[in-house]
Amino acid sequence: MEEGSCPLIGRGVNYTSGTMPSQQHPLFTLEDFEQRFKDRHLLHGAVEKWAREKPGSVALIDCDRNRPVTWIEFDMATRALAMLLLQRGFAKGDFFVSLLPLTSEHLFLEYACFRIGVIFVPLDLRLSAAELMRSLSMVRPAGFAFVKTPGIADAALLCVEVGGRFAPKLVVQFAAAGDCAPEAVCAGELLGEALRLEQDKTRMQEWRGAYDAAAALVSEEDGALVIFTTGSTGSPKPALLSHRNISCQAMCLSQVLLHGSQKELVTLVNLPPSHVGCQTELLMSTIFDGGCSVLVSIFDPLRSVRAIADYKVTAIGQIPAMFQFEWRLKEFDSFDFSSLEFAAYGGQQVSPAFIAKMAKMAPNVGTGLGLTEAAGFCTYIRTPSERCGECAASLGVDMPVYPMTIRAAMQVNGAAGEEVADGDLGHVCFRGPQTFLGYINDDAATAATISSDGYLYTGDMGYRDEAGLHMAGRAKFIIKPSGYQVFPGDVENHFSTLDGVALCAAVGVPHPITSEAIVAFVETQVGSALQVSQLERHARGLAAYMRPYHYVLLEPGQMPLNRVAKADYMVLRERAGAAMEELKQQGQRNSLE
Repeated sequence: MEEGSCPLIGRGVNYTSGTMPSQQHPLFTLEDFEQRFKDRHLLHGAVEKWAREKPGSVALIDCDRNRPVTWIEFDMATRALAMLLLQRGFAKGDFFVSLLPLTSEHLFLEYACFRIGVIFVPLDLRLSAAELMRSLSMVRPAGFAFVKTPGIADAALLCVEVGGRFAPKLVVQFAAAGDCAPEAVCAGELLGEALRLEQDKTRMQEWRGAYDAAAALVSEEDGALVIFTTGSTGSPKPALLSHRNISCQAMCLSQVLLHGSQKELVTLVNLPPSHVGCQTELLMSTIFDGGCSVLVSIFDPLRSVRAIADYKVTAIGQIPAMFQFEWRLKEFDSFDFSSLEFAAYGGQQVSPAFIAKMAKMAPNVGTGLGLTEAAGFCTYIRTPSERCGECAASLGVDMPVYPMTIRAAMQVNGAAGEEVADGDLGHVCFRGPQTFLGYINDDAATAATISSDGYLYTGDMGYRDEAGLHMAGRAKFIIKPSGYQVFPGDVENHFSTLDGVALCAAVGVPHPITSEAIVAFVETQVGSALQVSQLERHARGLAAYMRPYHYVLLEPGQMPLNRVAKADYMVLRERAGAAMEELKQQGQRNSLE
C-alpha cells in the first residue's frame, strides 16, 4: 500500500505512520463502521450489495472444478435455499452444523442460514467419530450436512445416531444420489430443488412473505457463526460470533491488509472452513470488499500455488506450515506469482528467514494477531517486502474501532485489571464490537474470558510500544501444530486410557515445517512392556493434527513433577527440545532437514 495508492485516501479515513515509517496506514473508527460501511453489517447484506451493484462479476471460484459463481448467482442460490429451510421448519436461533470441504455449495448453505437467523457451525473434516458427536452434542443441531470422512465408518449409522440423539429437521449428505444414506437428503436433490425454485416465479412469490418476515427478524447483534476453539484453558469450545463481530473485523482486514491497490481483490482461500482464518479473515473479508474468493476445497500445496497462477490471485494468507509445504514443491519456482500484491502469515511466530522467503512472493507482506474470540484479526501490519523485517519486530497496531490494552489479570470480582504502562508486560486485551458473544452453554468459561466491564482477555501475555504489539508468550501451554490449537490435556487423557500407561504429559516444541510438534512423555506402569508402536496405534483415535510427533517412554516414577506433584512442563519442554535435536542429528526424521 504505497503512499497515495490506497483507494481510501481522501475519503475521511485517519492515517498514522506509527508502525510503517515510510507509508501511511489507515485507521478505522467506529464512525467509519457505522456510517461508511453500514450496508454490510449483516453478512448476507454484503452479498446483496454486490449482487445489486455488479451482478455479473465473479464472487467465487471453485478452482478444483474451474467453476465461477457470479454475485447474482450467489445471491439467488442463498435466498432460494433459505426459503427451503424455512419450509422445513427452521427458525431463528437454530444451529446448522456442516462437516464439508470448502466449496461454493457449502457457502450457499451457510449464507442461506445467515439470511434467516440460523446459526452456522462448520466442523473440522478430520474429527474422529467421538469428537464429532461431542461437538454435535454441544450445539444440538437442527440441521446437519456432511460428507463421508475417514472418521465416519458408516454414513447410515451416523445418520441414525444423529437422528436419535438430536432429531434434526434436515440431514444432508454430499454424495452421489445412489450413495446417500436412506435417512439423509442428497445434496444434489436439495440444490436442484433450490434451482427450480429460483426459476419458479409463482412459488417464489408465494414463499416470499414468510422469507421477508424471517429476514426482518435478523439483527447484526444476533449470532451467525460458531467456530470451535481450544481457548486458553480447556478442550474445544463453541465460540459464538455475531454478524456485527465479523463484519467489523472484515472492514479492518479487507481495507488495511488485503486490498492495497486499485486492482480488484482476488483472494486465495485454502484454509479449512472450520478455521476462523478461512471463514472470517479470508472469505468474509473478501466478500465484504466485493472481491473474488478462489476456493481450494481441501488444502493441497500444488493446487494452491497453481490457483495463484491460474486465477491471478492478488492476496494470500496462510499459516506458516502451509507456506513450508508449498516451498518444498519441486515445481514451486516454475509458477508465475506476478499477480500477487500481498502475502500474510498468521497463527504462529516465525523466523526472519521465513519472512524474507515469503517476501519474495509478493511486493507487500503482513501479519497480525488473530483469534476466534475476536472474530479474526485484531492487530495489523502491512509493509513493502523490502522492509519485511518489520513483521518480525511486532504484530502491528490495533484499530480505533477495536482498541487494545495491556492489563493486569482479571480481578476476583470479574472486572478487568488495571491497564499497565507501555513497555510493561501484561495480559493482551481488547474491547469493542469484535468481541464474541460467548461460548455456547458455558457461562463460566465466557466470564473467565470477557470481563464484567467488557474486556476480552486473549490468554496471551505481551507488551506494546510505538511499533505495536509484542508477544511474550502464551498464558497457557497451548500447542499449535500447523495452526491448530491443541490442549495438552486432550492428548494426555487419550493416552491415559491405554493399558500400561501410568502418566502422560504432552508439550510442544519448535518444528521447521509445522511450527510446533507434539512430544508425548509416557510413564509406564510397573511391570508393563509398553512399546512406542502401541502408542502410535492408539493415537489413531485422535484427529491427525493432535497426534504426537515423538514419544518418550519413562520408567515408573521417572515423570518430572513440580512442587504440587503435577508434571513439570517446563522441564519436559526442555527435554523434548533435546530429544528432537538428537533425532535431527541422527537423521531419523528427514522432514527436519
